[in-house]
Amino acid sequence: MSQGTLITVAPTGAEHAKADVPQLPVTLEELVATAQSCEQVGAAMIHVHIRGEDTKPTLDLGRLKATVEALRSETNLVVQLSTGGSVHDPEADRLRVLEAMPDSASCTMGTVNFGDDVFMNRWEFIVALHKDMRERGIVPEYEIFDLGQLASLKRLLDQHGLPAGGHVHVDFVMGVPGGMPGDAATLVAAAAALPDGASFSATGIGRTTLPVMFTALGAGGHLRVGMEDTISYSRGVPVRDNAQLVARAAGLAKIAQRPALTPDEARKLLGVHI
Repeated sequence: MSQGTLITVAPTGAEHAKADVPQLPVTLEELVATAQSCEQVGAAMIHVHIRGEDTKPTLDLGRLKATVEALRSETNLVVQLSTGGSVHDPEADRLRVLEAMPDSASCTMGTVNFGDDVFMNRWEFIVALHKDMRERGIVPEYEIFDLGQLASLKRLLDQHGLPAGGHVHVDFVMGVPGGMPGDAATLVAAAAALPDGASFSATGIGRTTLPVMFTALGAGGHLRVGMEDTISYSRGVPVRDNAQLVARAAGLAKIAQRPALTPDEARKLLGVHI
């Protein structure tokens, strides 16, 4: 069990519209300000989806590079880019995300029904991401939306070796309609199926946020929180900002006697080159 807790903030995502959630950070200035405020209250890593001038999701490489540069300049956070984009983005654009050279990037370990859509992740695409990240020295976070994807992760490691950094870290994304439920029994089963030596974070979508958070802390895992995953702080109470969610996570981690890791401690855990 880790003696500290890696807290990742996922501030924006690709699902919520700015018009519906005015406090959602979508411009570069908003994203940097959000990153700074979240770092101050306990975040060590930021999981980034970017938006275009129209506030809609984009994988524009110039914007991605500018985002990585700004976050590195203005914060000490580990910068992780999403290679998922939105469910409609083509594979070539998703692979090109790595050209922005973040510290870390996501690698989803299989196709999953995502509400009314399908989040497609073919085996060949997964292998290409894994290999390209290793060649570039980018540390992957393997996103797990269902239990069977852990078998795919073991297959990937057996056939293609360890990732950049030499350490395997996964994120259980729980509570997505079409994926695994966000409850204690499922999280415990997922943790038991991890590859030897792997660490994990857990993300509870919507109303599963708190059950997943409590269980992850008790099971020795780490936490991802943010407005990508929930826009409600409690029943009927909207989230004020991402820092509010990070502060709650950091407070619970402290109560669990596993206080929030610093960004440099997170780099050591993940194998990110300093």
